[in-house]
Amino acid sequence: MKSSARVLPPAAENASSQPELVNIEGVHKFYGDHHVLRGIDMSVKRGEVAVLIGPSGSGKSTLLRCINHLESISAGRIKVNEELIGYREKDRKLHELHAKDIARQRRDIGMVFQKFNLFGHKTALQNIIEAPVQVKGQKRVRAERRALELLDRVGLANRADFYPAQLSGGQQQRVAIARALAMDPELMLFDEPTSALDPELVGDVLDVMKDLAKSGMTMVVVTHEIGFAREVGDTLTFMDGGVVVESGIPREVIANPQHERTKGFLSKVL
Repeated sequence: MKSSARVLPPAAENASSQPELVNIEGVHKFYGDHHVLRGIDMSVKRGEVAVLIGPSGSGKSTLLRCINHLESISAGRIKVNEELIGYREKDRKLHELHAKDIARQRRDIGMVFQKFNLFGHKTALQNIIEAPVQVKGQKRVRAERRALELLDRVGLANRADFYPAQLSGGQQQRVAIARALAMDPELMLFDEPTSALDPELVGDVLDVMKDLAKSGMTMVVVTHEIGFAREVGDTLTFMDGGVVVESGIPREVIANPQHERTKGFLSKVL
């Protein structure tokens, strides 16, 4: 079932002429009899920040995980940089890729989760260099130099030798962002990156994300931070019940939602 949502054009002038980096067509996802995603159509242009909002259980995080094939899809297609994600097509049928090929695709897609998932026995620096060294085969010296640059970028240049237990939640999340950036991804996915943080720690993480957006990083962000969506987002998509209910320019959707479900949701979070 596809949404009949009003879809407005992207707002970002710097991205308006760019090609699509992410293309999602008719995506469905079932967990047994539970129909989680019900025909999602969405595209994200290179350099855009696409923000997804909606109530718990609406399918936002599932959609995000499908983009890098942490979750398989039941129907439809997802392409990143014109490459079919998680599958190859033969005789008009989709066949799931081998694990090594899926891992190769994920190298270009960074993801930051609600929980930081850092290695507790490794320092911030060691957490960041792990994937470049082990997955991409980078020389350790080069990986460490890049990791120190990224720690400086996220405001943690003086925390390179600290272990996760010695860092606040906000600092751990910024290390997690630096770790994802260390793979030089073309696309960054954020799954409610501030939801597990104390309120006073949220701002530092959002500042890092704003800096990424200004640098031209393509981002898909699941969040309840409406202020971030209004300020940084190029598109805002409201999901409910596994469908796109409404999508458009963030300021317009927030100020003048067209669907009753959108109005009801925003009235509770604004």
